[in-house]
Amino acid sequence: MAERSFAREVQQLRVPAGSVFRGEGILAITKALLENGVGYVGGYQGAPISHLMDVLADAEEILTELGVRFEANASEAAATAMLAASINYPIRGAVTFKSVVGTNVASDALANLASAGVKGGALIIVGEDYGEGSSILQERSHAFAMKSQVWLLDPRPNLPSMVKAVGDGFALSEASNTPVMLELRIRACHLHGSFVTRENRRPAMTVADALAAPTRDTDRIVLPPALFAHEQEKVTQRWPAAVQYIREHRLNEFFGPEDCAVGIITQGGMFNTLMRALQLLGLADIDGESRVPIYVLNVTYPLIEEEFLAFCAGKKAVLVVEEGQPDFIEQAFAAMLYRAGSTVRLAGKGHLPRAGEYTGAVMRAGLAGFLREAAPELLSDRDRAPNEDRPNEVAAEIARVIPQRPPGFCVGCPERPIFAALKLVQEELGPHQITGDIGCHLFSTQPPFEIGGSTMGYGLGTASNAAFDGGGRTRPVSILGDGGFWHNGLASSIGNAVFNRSDGLTVIVDNYYSAATGGQDILSSRARNASRATNNPIAAAVRGVGVKWLREIDRTYDVPKLRDTLREALTTPETGPKVVIASSECMLNRQRRERPARAAAIGEGRRVAVPKFGVDADICTGDHACMRLSGCPSLGLKRLDDPLREDPVAFIDDSCVGCGNCGEVADAAILCPSFYRTELVHNPGPLERLLDRLRRTVIAALQRRREGRRLLREDLAA
Repeated sequence: MAERSFAREVQQLRVPAGSVFRGEGILAITKALLENGVGYVGGYQGAPISHLMDVLADAEEILTELGVRFEANASEAAATAMLAASINYPIRGAVTFKSVVGTNVASDALANLASAGVKGGALIIVGEDYGEGSSILQERSHAFAMKSQVWLLDPRPNLPSMVKAVGDGFALSEASNTPVMLELRIRACHLHGSFVTRENRRPAMTVADALAAPTRDTDRIVLPPALFAHEQEKVTQRWPAAVQYIREHRLNEFFGPEDCAVGIITQGGMFNTLMRALQLLGLADIDGESRVPIYVLNVTYPLIEEEFLAFCAGKKAVLVVEEGQPDFIEQAFAAMLYRAGSTVRLAGKGHLPRAGEYTGAVMRAGLAGFLREAAPELLSDRDRAPNEDRPNEVAAEIARVIPQRPPGFCVGCPERPIFAALKLVQEELGPHQITGDIGCHLFSTQPPFEIGGSTMGYGLGTASNAAFDGGGRTRPVSILGDGGFWHNGLASSIGNAVFNRSDGLTVIVDNYYSAATGGQDILSSRARNASRATNNPIAAAVRGVGVKWLREIDRTYDVPKLRDTLREALTTPETGPKVVIASSECMLNRQRRERPARAAAIGEGRRVAVPKFGVDADICTGDHACMRLSGCPSLGLKRLDDPLREDPVAFIDDSCVGCGNCGEVADAAILCPSFYRTELVHNPGPLERLLDRLRRTVIAALQRRREGRRLLREDLAA
């Protein structure tokens, strides 16, 4: 079950040529792949292209009709390795994953693919997860393009440009026998727009055709002496062919007047932000007409020296808009100007920040600073004043007004009780060395748990603790998610621990899905998937690589059982790696499945009981210990209308999903008996209605009697 179904939207992929296609960026990319005769597609989910994988999965019937093979790959490395089909066969292939963590994983396969070269167009659609909307380490894909000598497209973020870039990518790949990366930033993936369609094309050669006539070329195998020839090919053949194709087909674009004292060079993906900043400075209109010349790099690697020098001719200064660091593009252009003996002044990171996202405010400030020095006549009197550019002050004011919202577990998340139990064990046994893993469980590092000191990569939770294993009086504890387990963790973490006779504890968090990337099915998912093999137990795989001490918890909300199991794992005299598999379904996915069914049942008039939890305000002491062991967003505070109770008491709001974690934590920690469970009954039966009326009558009578006694006491006192 993915976070969102595109079953209805993918029907647009069938529209005939000449139609106006309207939709989201990722849907447009899929349509472009079909229009360009792709033969196979694959990838690994991860923001911001998780939905692209979901679209491809929902469109599998359409892909099959066209003879296109779809593979939901086990990792980014597996996806990139899939492109090996294009090395010896003229088949167009495309894979997708997020950068930069995904590109890191894919690096080995990417290097070998780039060395061998390709016959068929090989396109790697990379979700560039950089900036304030990101959840990962901040690096860029550009370094990987340079390292492996693959070409990098960064199209302007609008649907016609992005769709065109798919076709350009395939053609450029085939013209230069080189894989091509197509970089899509977060906003590009999710923007909406329209473009005119072309007809979907069956691949000129399908994978079935290739299987019917297998072929091979020893010169394409990355082994000596062929690999030395590959390096020469990159420089003497592939690079010149790519430069020629980019120049002749005008993949880069020029906007604005030809004659101007200054110019701006920008990555294609930054074009919309640049135009907005120019508009705010009065140098562009709402239709995108600029008063300053702009050179748009829809291809950011390789750079075309002839185009760049021609753009610089007759100008005093040019500004390079390159988001992120290092400043690869700026350095390359500076070298070109130096070799040409040019006197044009090159500006970039001096006016724009060396690191961080180029938001509208940041871009406007950088442009204004550049123009004040190079062409102040283009600015208004107001914009010539340096004190008008205060993006940092604006950001500080926004931070002051808008409260911080650190990431945290969702309401009812089954992972919360795992860390509550671990916190209880540490209170008893003392602090332990704990590492985390990529995924939702990394929120355990935030209050109220504050558990886990590092994270090194997807599936590397246990490997991150290898240096500490067996080194002290306590056992190291490692967290590993089910998605990370199947991605990389089985071999790199669990297998490594078995081989090295580790004595640490690994807690595998099994929430049935690759939850953090949008709830996609994985090998151990409990769902019945018509096109994928699920229901493969994690426990079987763990035992298969040699783990002897294994415990399974099939309901993570049972905090006492979790606490006791973790204590056993950390105190048992038995040596060797210990594994605890804590399983409960991701609450978001569970609610996505149950809420529509529940709403339908209520609409049909059937009886439906929805569990809810509450706090008895008369019993709650207000010490808030429950929150220090839960942190559920539905658990908050409220003040009582009682002059004798000044401190606020715990309160559970309507977002509660009835998971019971708060009550379980209270019981396990022996906090208080103020939590209670109740049921909200929809469409109750006649007997339930009668009992409800009786209860209300009795309660009302008791309340009146209590109120009467209070008034009598007050009269007597007076």
